[in-house]
Amino acid sequence: MNPVAVKLFLEVADAGSLNKVAARRQTAQSHISRQIADFEAQCGGILFRRTGRGVVLTELGLRAATRLRPWLQDTERLTDELRAASGEIAGEVRLGIIPSAAHPLVTRLFAQLIREHPKIRLDVAESQGAELDAMLDSGAVDLAILFRFQKPSGSDETLLSVANTYLVSAPGDALTRVPTLHFACLSGLKLVLPRRPSHWRNALDETARGLGFRLDAVAQADSLTLQKELVAAQPGLYSILGPYSIAAELRAGRLQASRLVRPDLVRHVTLALPRTGKLSPACRVVAASLRSLVESWGHQITEP
Repeated sequence: MNPVAVKLFLEVADAGSLNKVAARRQTAQSHISRQIADFEAQCGGILFRRTGRGVVLTELGLRAATRLRPWLQDTERLTDELRAASGEIAGEVRLGIIPSAAHPLVTRLFAQLIREHPKIRLDVAESQGAELDAMLDSGAVDLAILFRFQKPSGSDETLLSVANTYLVSAPGDALTRVPTLHFACLSGLKLVLPRRPSHWRNALDETARGLGFRLDAVAQADSLTLQKELVAAQPGLYSILGPYSIAAELRAGRLQASRLVRPDLVRHVTLALPRTGKLSPACRVVAASLRSLVESWGHQITEP
């Protein structure tokens, strides 16, 4: 079985679209379609069913993906280990991240790898916690930076940082001028919040219900950038965000924030490893580099 063909098959399976993969690879969709057809011929059956929105795996495709994903990972890991034995650390590392970790953490990580391990290639997937957990379980990513409500205790997760929660507003807002605010002060405020389903949105809603009120979401958006832009442009509108997603805007004076207390909503930023515990040499380098960067920043995921 050709690892290149298997990798393309799994990439299409994860994307659910030939067009998306073609765009990512900067090639024609017809070229991807021919390669998939050739691979289906090797497998002796149809692996994808075409739909109006893309492609989905057939029953044979599901069986193939389940068997071939660990096979490809083992094959790539063996190749990386052989290179490492010769003194050369190389290979692709698929890193899943929460949006607030994308910059500057991954930016600095990439710069360090270019200097010290130029043959390691990063493949970064940005998503929310539940989706990243699923990607880690399925083997779609090798490592993941996640938010947890509980401090990790297992050997497959490392605590990187602790994040408090802030009420965020446009500059000059009277409410957020003070260092801290009780969560109950959110009652009656016009808020822009993440869309459901979301673990974070559930936690916010449940906290408000426990204090006897409901959060008034006048706008909902998954994008942190959009949440911040709406708040910055609309006095009297607020959002509830972590420190890392607003650090740059606070330094630039584009936003103002007060830490929420009573209760303190604390999230733990963790580096999650594969449940199998198997890491390629390249993955071990990336994991160690991430831990070292965060430690050098005082256990924060943004530069001091």
